[in-house]
Amino acid sequence: MTQLAPPLQGPFLARQSGPLSGTLAAPADKSVSHRALIFAALADGESRIEGLLESEDVLNTARAVAALGAGVERLGPGSWHVKGTGGRFTTPEAPLDFGNSGTGVRLMMGAIAGSGAGAVFTGDASLSSRPMRRVTDPLELMGARFASTDGRLPATLTPSTLHGIAYAPPIASAQVKSAVLLAGLGAEGETIVTEHHATRDHTETMLRAFGVSLDITRTEAGIRISLPGPQSLQARDVSVPGDPSSIGFALVAALIVPGSSLRITGVMDNPARTGLIETLREMGADLEITPGPDMAGERTMDIIARASQLHGVDVPAERAPSMIDEYPVLGVAAAFATGTTHMAGLAELRAKESDRLAGTADLLGGNGVEAEAGEDSLTVHGKGPGLVVGGGMVATHHDHRLAMSALVLGLAARQAVSIDDAAMIATSYPGFADDMKALGAILEPA
Repeated sequence: MTQLAPPLQGPFLARQSGPLSGTLAAPADKSVSHRALIFAALADGESRIEGLLESEDVLNTARAVAALGAGVERLGPGSWHVKGTGGRFTTPEAPLDFGNSGTGVRLMMGAIAGSGAGAVFTGDASLSSRPMRRVTDPLELMGARFASTDGRLPATLTPSTLHGIAYAPPIASAQVKSAVLLAGLGAEGETIVTEHHATRDHTETMLRAFGVSLDITRTEAGIRISLPGPQSLQARDVSVPGDPSSIGFALVAALIVPGSSLRITGVMDNPARTGLIETLREMGADLEITPGPDMAGERTMDIIARASQLHGVDVPAERAPSMIDEYPVLGVAAAFATGTTHMAGLAELRAKESDRLAGTADLLGGNGVEAEAGEDSLTVHGKGPGLVVGGGMVATHHDHRLAMSALVLGLAARQAVSIDDAAMIATSYPGFADDMKALGAILEPA
């Protein structure tokens, strides 16, 4: 299996840069990349995936489906061939190591349980500290048998026979929803998931693209997704659209670095993923959006972003599921805005690769920006354009989004901003440094 060396290692820093300019092809979407590999591995027949994100998180999913019996071959950069198992995974002899990927391990728990196979799931120290009962509990209600010490990794799944259930996740989580639906593919009877707050719907979109029948309706209780089981997937070719989360870094950088004007192409335009763009527009961002072609059943868009005078806003809690990964870089944008920005509904940030809520507040505070983290909220008192001091060394806690957000802040701060380690950026955006440098950003080893 392909092993790509991370492009950055060790401490890194960003310095105040001149205007950023040029065109950026949006990096491939991580969520769709994971799902493309998993669905192709479950399908009958052979699929080709173009534009796959070759990050460490996604490569760990590729290794996992290969260990479960799928034929996985890299044909070239971003181009992969997958020979599916027809839904019949085989129990691997060795544990499946998902590194830092919560999406990979949680979706694969559902997919493997539904296939009737077993597996031992492991990950790095960060992933092993994250809660897994949110997925294993509903899967156990379906008949799956898990063993773990405390609801965290490592966890062992014993081959099981599943039945459908009706389940309403207590938290808004596309990972939980997806795990239950993937398990439902191999379960007897109907599997129903009801979401009180809509989350990203890539799983439903791609299930349909692979020939699965499911029904989605809006009820007083929320969005009801019904999947009769068992069902099989039919192989298909997939082109992966650009990631709305990963483009957030270049997008915010263009808004806060004076004189900047960037064009970002091929960005997925899914209402469940565009909360950052909506919020930045409310803050006064100069964004010009034009439609692009459909990819993997998803609409895409091109964005022109120009340096802007931002102002503080209140970000409603109900928007959190549509931008849950983008709050650290939104905090950076808020630091350069005039006035106060308050963000609510952020409790889920405490269960990410790190306590991302506390980490964002520390990132800002260590660079001269007043910020307070509440139990599920973040308040940032903006300094205004050109007034963020910077100069801090940010502890990333092995969190790729904190690392990239800190470097974006350094591009417009008065003094250089450093991070303690850049290696984990490769988990989601291995081309980050090259892309940003090509636009004019000053990034270098600390």
